[in-house]
Amino acid sequence: MGMSLNKVQLIGNLTRDPEMRQIPGGQTVATFGVATNFTWKDQSGQQQSKVEFHNIVAWRRLAEICGQYLKKGSKIYIEGRLQTRDWEAEDGTKRYRTEIVADNMIMLDAKGREGASGGAMTGGAFERTAGGIENAQAPDVESGGGSVVSNSGAEEDVKIDDLPF
Repeated sequence: MGMSLNKVQLIGNLTRDPEMRQIPGGQTVATFGVATNFTWKDQSGQQQSKVEFHNIVAWRRLAEICGQYLKKGSKIYIEGRLQTRDWEAEDGTKRYRTEIVADNMIMLDAKGREGASGGAMTGGAFERTAGGIENAQAPDVESGGGSVVSNSGAEEDVKIDDLPF
């Protein structure tokens, strides 16, 4: 197969409150929109800008955290992968929707931070608890993403200056 990479990094603002639901298997899923702004100079030197809207999907623990702490207007850093779903509409045409399945989320609003253990929410197979690190069971990837946990030790949080851009 060779090397392959599907990774998305966004910093933007929520365009709507997260919508929470439970799928039949009992897993929690949150969906919300994030807007990013792209600016460039055109040939005459005028600054132009275009807003891009992204559909975000978060699963399990990360979905619960997003539902609890995020609202329309929240500024976040989100990391994930692109995924396109297709379905048949009622009129028989095939529809497509490209979404970003979130692995990590960091709240960038200063005011939201103290309530959410410093703001860094990470996906991965370790859950940090007061008693040390417990190995959390990572679910199979087919069911919609890795296990998602909250990182509660303030000193381990990702500082915005550490982001690679």
